[in-house]
Amino acid sequence: MNIMDFNMKKLAADAGTFLSRAVQFTEEKLGQAEKTELDAHLENLLSKAECTKIWTEKIMKQTEVLLQPNPNARIEEFVYEKLDRKAPSRINNPELLGQYMIDAGTEFGPGTAYGNALIKCGETQKRIGTADRELIQTSALNFLTPLRNFIEGDYKTIAKERKLLQNKRLDLDAAKTRLKKAKTADTKSSQLNATRLEGDNIMIWAEEVTKSEQELRITQSEFDRQAEITRLLLEGISSTHAHHLRCLNDFVEAQMTYYAQCYQYMLDLQKQLGSFPSNYLCNNNQSSVPSVPPASTSVIGPSAVASSNLVITSPSNLSDLKEYTGTRKARVLYDYDAANSSELSLLADEVITVFSVIGMDSDWLMGERGNQKGKVPITYLELLN
Repeated sequence: MNIMDFNMKKLAADAGTFLSRAVQFTEEKLGQAEKTELDAHLENLLSKAECTKIWTEKIMKQTEVLLQPNPNARIEEFVYEKLDRKAPSRINNPELLGQYMIDAGTEFGPGTAYGNALIKCGETQKRIGTADRELIQTSALNFLTPLRNFIEGDYKTIAKERKLLQNKRLDLDAAKTRLKKAKTADTKSSQLNATRLEGDNIMIWAEEVTKSEQELRITQSEFDRQAEITRLLLEGISSTHAHHLRCLNDFVEAQMTYYAQCYQYMLDLQKQLGSFPSNYLCNNNQSSVPSVPPASTSVIGPSAVASSNLVITSPSNLSDLKEYTGTRKARVLYDYDAANSSELSLLADEVITVFSVIGMDSDWLMGERGNQKGKVPITYLELLN
């Protein structure tokens, strides 16, 4: 029973406090009550914290959009995060495109120029996809997580203490209002002709003034204490900015690494594609590649410019090469992985012996390296004297 009585008294007291705050807030909005203003320094700190919160949220959300443009994927990741479960790994767009290219190149034939180019492009796209995945993971850990921790942690604490400060301020102003009313009533009562009844009223209002003054001292003390707590928390915003600056540097570094990787991948791919005969690389609306002046030695390579002993082989000379029954030395332009046992794997810059075989596909030659022998694609070779 005593516990129930205590709970009822506490509930009544809380209801009275809530009603007092509501009345004070309403009267302030209507201009019927005075409002205690916070000092300028505290107001500036509150404004800085609010500004930090707003822009941190905007930067965080737009970074999430940048790293994961698919809104459905973002929602799925959010749900898994709230359920404290790891989201399933999914193939990203560059990886998917790369796989399609590799499959198409395999279907068309890795020994053909177009098929081989598709495979090379597909492998590069998959590397870019891997780099993209690493960028997302690094950025989420080093940039997004600290921003989210501030919004969901530090700022929530600040907002809670700020709300308490607002309530303490309303309690203080309500106490000031009650003291003002008590003093006004006490002054009016003292001005009346003293009778027994009126004397009782004077005593009542004097007690009310004393009680209101005591309540004002308590509420003023609680307000000052809460203002100091809030101020200390708000001054930590400068440290938050310094921490977010370090996180921003990490994000920029992750982006720099990602774009450098992509650039290097595409540069390597461009070099590999440039190794194909020039007639495979010209657009349909461009004029045909001018014929190369005849020379005693020819090169199957990326450029139409010849060195002192190397010349690019024109398409018309490829058939002549096939009819040549002797052996030649050739430099490998870039790596090639044999598709089956009839082919010979190649390493870039190595020199092998090549020769033609009657009836063999025109895009291939026979290659020898020591005791190893197998078919090699012409487009991977640079013929030497």
